Amino acid sequence: MGPRDFTLAIYGKLLDAFQRSGHRFSTFSDHILEPKERAILLRHDVDDRKLHSLAFARMQHQRGIVGTYYFRCVPQSFDKEVMREIHDLGHEVGYHYEEMDLCSGDPVRAYELFRTNLEAFRSVVPITSICMHGSPRSPYDNKALWDRYDYKQHGIVGEPYFDLDFERMAYYTDTGRCWDGGSFSVRDRIPGSGKSEFHGTAEMIAAIVQGGFPALAMLNFHPQRWTDDHSLWIRDKYVQYAKNYAKYGLIRWRSITNGQIA
Repeated sequence: MGPRDFTLAIYGKLLDAFQRSGHRFSTFSDHILEPKERAILLRHDVDDRKLHSLAFARMQHQRGIVGTYYFRCVPQSFDKEVMREIHDLGHEVGYHYEEMDLCSGDPVRAYELFRTNLEAFRSVVPITSICMHGSPRSPYDNKALWDRYDYKQHGIVGEPYFDLDFERMAYYTDTGRCWDGGSFSVRDRIPGSGKSEFHGTAEMIAAIVQGGFPALAMLNFHPQRWTDDHSLWIRDKYVQYAKNYAKYGLIRWRSITNGQIA
């Protein structure tokens, strides 16, 4: 029997499979500045348990792999020492913005707060990319801030949901504690990307080994879900089950109230 899913052990096997199969890695900003036909972009949303993200970053560094880490402005994510170490390991650190949620949908206040938070991040490490935080319980979409403003005026080279061509690049996210949990995702959705062909990480590894994994792909991880601690792993598994049912219900309710379901 192989290792349990959502552990550092199986994550290491995933990285090793990519490397043995000849895949190359790029940070998000580097890919935007110099797009490649073959590249694996490892994106990490640091929503909570920031030390889990640091463990990911160290594992990647040991293998000569780079990734991108998006930190929130809240205490459970924002940590100057962790951000500096991840940056010093050669990874990209970006800003996981959520100002529309924090400002109750007011774009003027949200924009001012975004500028303040961006400067706070840049006082710690260089920031050249941003990525929205989904804020699934909020009625506000953080991406809506850019209906009125332009993040590129602030030296930002890109935002994944706006600046990647997902008709050419495959996208996989561990939202829902699986790789095909789109029905549980409130906002981490890519139009036209289709349903993932992988449920678990072992299936993904098998495809890589067999040469069936896309040459160009972004993988979105939430490192707080990945642990070798058995007690924490069990707890998170059942907490995520409850969250999935709650998010599925929320999605259904919003669809009905918006007239999308007859």
